[in-house]
Amino acid sequence: MQSWNTPAWCAGGWRGWLCDHGSLTRRLRAICPQLRVQRLGQRIARPNPDEYATLGLRRGQRALIREVLLICGDTPLVFAHSVVPLPGLDGPWVALSRLGNRPLGETLFADPRVRRFPLEYRQVDVRHPLYLPAVAHLAVAPRRLWMRRSQFALTGHPLLVTEVFLPALMAYPAPDSQRLR
Repeated sequence: MQSWNTPAWCAGGWRGWLCDHGSLTRRLRAICPQLRVQRLGQRIARPNPDEYATLGLRRGQRALIREVLLICGDTPLVFAHSVVPLPGLDGPWVALSRLGNRPLGETLFADPRVRRFPLEYRQVDVRHPLYLPAVAHLAVAPRRLWMRRSQFALTGHPLLVTEVFLPALMAYPAPDSQRLR
């Protein structure tokens, strides 16, 4: 299975979306004022195999997992998957368990104490655990999807956010790649 790429790397046509370090929610609202969040699920479960080490969890430990679609009108643009280790739910991330259909990004970027770690990127197919939930709401499933992830921390408690970019997003103007790092 393909590994995560380092922050210095970014993919061709998806570069603007993958490499933008700002709030994806804010960026999408700028191009789609009717953007909405549809919460698909929120549960205590085991993270995906490639998430344990990033979050400092031992295999088998459970976490809060939240999955949403970011939708413009009726068109899904992004599938988002967030993982919060359970100790963070008793601490600084307690409000995240009550977000409902509100975007996580607005909460993260509104708090100046939240630290964001470098972005990582990769292309996935049916072998990755996030591929099937990401394409479940599409009429036609592409062979591969691009996604990025970033860890956030608040008072030492991690939160991992993975954003899977769906094909319809390419119909919208990407963030200006000239201002990207």
